[in-house]
Amino acid sequence: MLTRRQLIKASAATGAVAAVSGAGIALADGPGGAAGAAEEPFALPLQQARVLRPLTAGRGRHAAAYDVYRLTTQETDVTVLPGTTTRMRLFNGEVAPVIRATRGRPVIIEQTNALGVPFSMHLHGGHVTARHDGHPDNEVLPGASRVFSYPNQQRASSMWLHDHSHHAHSENVYYGAVAGYLLTDEFEEKLPLPKGRYDVPLYLRDAKFAADGSLVYAMDGFMDRPTVLVNGRPRPYFEVAARKYRIRLTNTSNERAFLLQLGEGDEMTHIASDGGLLPAPVSARMLEIWPAERQEVVIDFSRYPVGSKIVLSNKLAFPGEAPEVMRFDVVRTAPDHSRVPDRLRPVPDLGTPTVERSFVMSFDAASGQHLINGKPFDPQRVDLTPRLGTTEIWTVHNTDTRFGIPHSMHVHLEHFQIVDRDGQAPGPGEAGLKDTVTVMPGKSVRFKLKFTDYTGKFMYHCHLLGHMTMGMMGQMEVVD
Repeated sequence: MLTRRQLIKASAATGAVAAVSGAGIALADGPGGAAGAAEEPFALPLQQARVLRPLTAGRGRHAAAYDVYRLTTQETDVTVLPGTTTRMRLFNGEVAPVIRATRGRPVIIEQTNALGVPFSMHLHGGHVTARHDGHPDNEVLPGASRVFSYPNQQRASSMWLHDHSHHAHSENVYYGAVAGYLLTDEFEEKLPLPKGRYDVPLYLRDAKFAADGSLVYAMDGFMDRPTVLVNGRPRPYFEVAARKYRIRLTNTSNERAFLLQLGEGDEMTHIASDGGLLPAPVSARMLEIWPAERQEVVIDFSRYPVGSKIVLSNKLAFPGEAPEVMRFDVVRTAPDHSRVPDRLRPVPDLGTPTVERSFVMSFDAASGQHLINGKPFDPQRVDLTPRLGTTEIWTVHNTDTRFGIPHSMHVHLEHFQIVDRDGQAPGPGEAGLKDTVTVMPGKSVRFKLKFTDYTGKFMYHCHLLGHMTMGMMGQMEVVD
């Protein structure tokens, strides 16, 4: 059980980032964290995320074709740091495996929990029924199984699977129990973006390792996780051809934010975020990505001579940490017929808002709890009841100026459209649909969302997982 002092320390640690794009972040002048990771950067090749194959593909009597997967969350010993063994909690014993799905073709997953703690599988970004959303009430207990059905009737986007149990979620995510879920559709497939082997998902996170290679977890360890992993490898190198690549970035860290720079500030073309493609591509010299967010870029390596080595670095590395995230090594030429169109995908019309709601995110030092509208999470309490078919405006205020604590807001069931930040229109990199948005201390953000298709209980919460553990979560019941 965490002490009150540990809770406050964990909360205050997240004040290490304070007010350059999006939420507006830069490294604060505070004391440094732990010494940087001991391993040499770029010693290991990138491990490409393995695409899972369905066990069976069936056709229901009254339904379209569907794919069936079996996912088991289990403890597995893997090699992360050379010469050591790390015990992780993984799906099917693999680090960040990937399901590739197609709109209109449902996916059915039988999830078995072989861990010693509860697990409630949540498709982050998924538009699914309440029963299959991974509500904490629907935890899969150790040794049990549950079937999840994902209809895949939403627009193409990069999503991911992770735990949403009531108490074990933070540790389960930290110990590696995540998987990718990449949904495509006919609209996206017709665009001439890079495809196949040139469409590469990268799962970023931070970690701390003991001398024997074991992962070290502490709720208050946010500033002491100096090793950056990409697809489970520490600061790897990735051999690429001199052509364009679509790079799908997902931040699976508990609390770590990244501000990514390619080379010396070389151009990346930002094409998508949480809810899929942006309305138009955006030239980016820096790319901000907070926990649970997805950002997609196209990088054109044809501008570099074969033999070039280009480092992707994190400009938010704490003092004493190595800034390198990974390195791209240009090793060959290749034909390239891909391109990024001038227009990508318009934002759908979410309708005219008829309801406005306000959410104040704050930290209570007296209790050591993070609160929404002055209340910690209570599974017996329903905080709001949106009506199906209604469009709402949500305003999220972060009042944690004393400790300088950022917060995020993640809404289950629906993607949303950011209207403004402190009255200013969002930048072009936030012009698409989102499901997670970060709000800096003393700032506010407004967004619009429409409740469609499904009734029942769904969550909304801060996706800095320590904050969620300490109470920053609410429950809504969508009604007809």
